[in-house]
Amino acid sequence: MLVMQLSLFCRGRVVGVSWLFSLLWIQSISKEAKKEIRMIVRKLRLEKGWSQEQLAEICGLSTRTIQRIERGQKPSLESLKSLAAVFEIEVTDLTKETAMSQQAQITAEEEKAIVYVRDIKGFYTHLVIYLVVIGILTALNLIRRPDHIWVTWPAIGWGIGVLMHGLNVFEIINLFGPRWEKRQIDKRLNRRQ
Repeated sequence: MLVMQLSLFCRGRVVGVSWLFSLLWIQSISKEAKKEIRMIVRKLRLEKGWSQEQLAEICGLSTRTIQRIERGQKPSLESLKSLAAVFEIEVTDLTKETAMSQQAQITAEEEKAIVYVRDIKGFYTHLVIYLVVIGILTALNLIRRPDHIWVTWPAIGWGIGVLMHGLNVFEIINLFGPRWEKRQIDKRLNRRQ
């Protein structure tokens, strides 16, 4: 009876039962499951040695969709079906709600490694942007006013930021490390140390 009611008219159109079940299924994905899907997709993609663009091309999704899924946004059932087919696993293996296969499980150590590599990538991206922008500013400075070198101040200021970013990522100076995080969490939860 419920299935028949679900297929009744909605805004003057018949809603397909499979579409409605897909919608209900997507709404039921918890925050933890979205995080798990993100980590599993990233792990499986890296195991195959594929870039996000290559995975998108293979499974027929857009690169933006793969990026959104790996950032933890809610995937559609169709996207999950495509990814599961490409990785040769069941759709349920991509979610935490069911017991995942050994191939798709992510350990805490692997998750830390993935986060660490992402942080290093962020630092190198920051460094490249710094070098390109300061290079362009230096060229403009030399073309327009070679007698007055004003580009040194932005280069020094931003350079300090890049240096601190690198020191923090490579854990040479860890200003906001695990101990700081624990203190902040305890403070927010009104716990005494």
